Amino acid sequence: MSNILIFSSLLLPPSQTFIKAQAEGLQQFTSHYVGCRRVDGLSLPAERTSVINPGTSSGKLKELLFKLTGRSRTLRDILRKIDPVLIHAQFGLSGALLLSSMRSLDIPLIVHYRGADATLDPEVVRFSSINHWIYYQRLDQLKQTTHLFLTVSHFIRKKLIEQGFPDDKIMTHYNGVDIQQFRADMNISREPVVLFVGRLTEKKGCQDLLKAMAQVQMAHPGVRLILIGDGPLREGLEKFAEKHLKQCRFLGVQSHATVKDWMNRARVLAAPSITSVQGDSEGLPNVVLEAQAMGLPVVSTFHAGIPEAVIHQQTGFLVEEHDSDNLGMYIAHLFQDDELWQSFSRQGRLHVETNFDRQRQIQLLETLYEETLEQYHGTTRSAVSL
Repeated sequence: MSNILIFSSLLLPPSQTFIKAQAEGLQQFTSHYVGCRRVDGLSLPAERTSVINPGTSSGKLKELLFKLTGRSRTLRDILRKIDPVLIHAQFGLSGALLLSSMRSLDIPLIVHYRGADATLDPEVVRFSSINHWIYYQRLDQLKQTTHLFLTVSHFIRKKLIEQGFPDDKIMTHYNGVDIQQFRADMNISREPVVLFVGRLTEKKGCQDLLKAMAQVQMAHPGVRLILIGDGPLREGLEKFAEKHLKQCRFLGVQSHATVKDWMNRARVLAAPSITSVQGDSEGLPNVVLEAQAMGLPVVSTFHAGIPEAVIHQQTGFLVEEHDSDNLGMYIAHLFQDDELWQSFSRQGRLHVETNFDRQRQIQLLETLYEETLEQYHGTTRSAVSL
């Protein structure tokens, strides 16, 4: 099998299971993970994982020089050893770091946009970090050099086109979910639980959820709110919950098995995502797909790619961003109407099976790889013959 290089500046945060799942599911290609440095997160195969910065003082300097100049002897040696047929960069910021290295390689570059990298306001974040500064400095070159841009939703594709990316280079490719793994155990009874899973950051809309749950618990005092995840807003959210909610637990980061267990026990998944003040938006949060695969109805927002995954009034309910009143009303409705809950549960599972089966999405990704290689080398040969 041919080698491909999965490049991400940070390898790999715990929230990026979708990257590893797709890479490890490939049948026609062998994935090698390369980045600037490792972070405390997902386990990766040691024999197929390499970094520029191993965590030493000299490694930190090598990482900085690579980012500033685009050149790295360590990366060059890694590339020679792996000899990849293509590079699949995760997120736009990671793609921009590779541009100088691509000049010496006769292989295509694919860059995958997933959310914040396509939606943050450049006037706000341009100087927020060295990575963002480099990205905007090299953005025009990235548009020209990259052979194919992938986006996790049609919403993100539209965002790239609005920013002047060539539309004929952009394709939407969904992450998908493992529909065999995420399947409800019908022997487990549903409980009066509203579940939230995600980072406790502004764009996840947790403040709106807590307000909505105060409304829900007034009518249904036995309904509990369970929040799985951590983040910078946790302390403030906990203080609000202590003051306004009767039953609410913050469980922090949990294993995938624990998340799946709660999805099997809960009656509603709430995902009230919003656009942050900096413009940060979701791409398409996988949690809404996983929930529906588990037969768990979703109450979410008309935000980013979510309406591509949750069909309003068929697999769940959607409200406008920050509309905590209707958010609470729809959550309560799913506790009151069992027939509707059953319909949403069945339709949600069918929707994911039909459109978001991870195995099918991996097969489509391999087809995109093959077509990209054929097109790239066909174009290269034509250019040479001229």
